[in-house]
Amino acid sequence: MAAEGFARHDLVRAPVDMPSLPEKLPEDVAAAWAAAGRPLIVRRKAPSDGAEVPLGLPLPPAAGKRRIALALPERSLEPVSPPQILDCIDAAPPCWEPTLREVARIGTAHGIGPRPFGALLWQRLTGLAYLHDGSDLDLLWPCAGPVSPGLLADIAALDAGAPMRIDGEILLGAAGVQWRELAQAGPGATVLCKSGQGVEMRPSAAFRNPAAA
Repeated sequence: MAAEGFARHDLVRAPVDMPSLPEKLPEDVAAAWAAAGRPLIVRRKAPSDGAEVPLGLPLPPAAGKRRIALALPERSLEPVSPPQILDCIDAAPPCWEPTLREVARIGTAHGIGPRPFGALLWQRLTGLAYLHDGSDLDLLWPCAGPVSPGLLADIAALDAGAPMRIDGEILLGAAGVQWRELAQAGPGATVLCKSGQGVEMRPSAAFRNPAAA
C-alpha cells in the first residue's frame, strides 16, 4: 500500500486548494486541474513523500507530457472509481473499439475486470488529448488469485491482432507484473514486481497457477 487506504494505480480527487507546487507546475494549471475535478493517481512511494500519499499528475502531450509528482495528506483525498474498459470507447479512436470490446470479453471469461491506465485513461477522465497514432493500450488486469496460462494466452492473442501494442500489468493484490514478462517467464524465472513501496524481483511462480501450468 502506498498509504493506508490507498494503493498504487488508485485514483483520488484532491481539494480545490491543492498546492500549486510552482517549481513543478504552473499555478494556473494546478488550479484548473483541481477546479475541473480531475483526479490524481497514486504512484510508488519515494523517501521524500514522508507520511503523505504519493501522487502523480500526468500532463497531456500539448502541455509537455510531464509527469508531476506530489504528495498530499490522506485525509484531504477523496477516492475516485476508475472507469471500466467499455466506459472508454467514446474516448478512444474508432479503430480501437473492437479491441476494447475483446478486452471486456476476456475479462468476463476469466472473471476479472480489466481497466485502462495510461493515455486512454487520462483522455477519458479529462477530455484532453493524450492519445496519438503511436499510443499503446495500457491495461490493468486485477486477479484475485494466481494467474492462469489461459489469461496470459488470451492477452497475447489480443496483442497479436490489435491495431496497437497491448501493454500493462497483471495485478495480484498490491503487486503488479508486466503481462508480457510473466507470459514469457520460464520455470524458475524471476520477474520484476512493482508495488506502492518500490520494485523487486520475485519468482514468476508466485503469480502463476501451478495447477493450470
